[in-house]
Amino acid sequence: MATDDRIRSQVQVLWHRTVDRCVAVSATGWRLRSEGVELWATLHPPVQEAATRAGSTVAEHLFRLGFPIAAPVRAADGSYAVPVDGGLLTVVRAVPGRPLDPADPVDQQWWGDLLGAAHRALADFVHPRLGRRAWLIPDGGHLSVAGWVRPAVLAAGAAATRLTVTDRLTYGVLHGDPAPEVFRIDPDTGRTALVEWRTPATGPLAYDLAAAVGYAGGLDPAGELIDAYLAAGPVGRDEVEAAVPVLLAYWLAERLDRLARRITWAGTADARADWAALDAARVALAALATTT
Repeated sequence: MATDDRIRSQVQVLWHRTVDRCVAVSATGWRLRSEGVELWATLHPPVQEAATRAGSTVAEHLFRLGFPIAAPVRAADGSYAVPVDGGLLTVVRAVPGRPLDPADPVDQQWWGDLLGAAHRALADFVHPRLGRRAWLIPDGGHLSVAGWVRPAVLAAGAAATRLTVTDRLTYGVLHGDPAPEVFRIDPDTGRTALVEWRTPATGPLAYDLAAAVGYAGGLDPAGELIDAYLAAGPVGRDEVEAAVPVLLAYWLAERLDRLARRITWAGTADARADWAALDAARVALAALATTT
């Protein structure tokens, strides 16, 4: 297990930086102060190497454009991420502020505006590390965890496939997981920023908006978020109205898939919470079906 002292030592050796303070903020994250600069260090699982390096590439590009995002700090050898015991270590410059509240209409406006602006800023960005988004293949035995799970996942996947095949969608660089905690609002300045570009790939930009809508509780609760995105982003209203409900159902199906895997194979300590989350996704899918 990584400790404060170990992370401090690794940053000093691998980044050639003096670290004055190193405090864990989670099991995989540390807040550092180095040479008068606030930094965040994160330990990523080895299986996320490709996504971690690609995300750092996107973040550095956005930072160079003047976009408000936590800038990656390259290690002494020029790498974005360095293999260490337990995974890959990255360091970024900290951005001030608190995470967004997905239920707050004003925070939703900041959320949609920043996501839309990021999509627009990345319109011409290309990089060999960026691949196409991998779509869910619903053929695992874990989907038999409950009789309704596999049919629900299959139906959402089929609808998303029809959408991407038959509709002309706006494609670009996806964040992949635009959860409210990766956005920051600084109450002192009113400025917003992104903490990271989490799981980048190319795909329909409406997927990112659908994921954000899912985190905000659904189409009706996320009205301010959607309006703000439409004002700032490159996707038009007609496309949003047609694509987001379908891709929201698909996002919920992805959640079902992950939860079913955890319940079936991972042996999680809190299976009751996983079952509750599985049922909540089922309810959300049913509600979505009645409103679209």
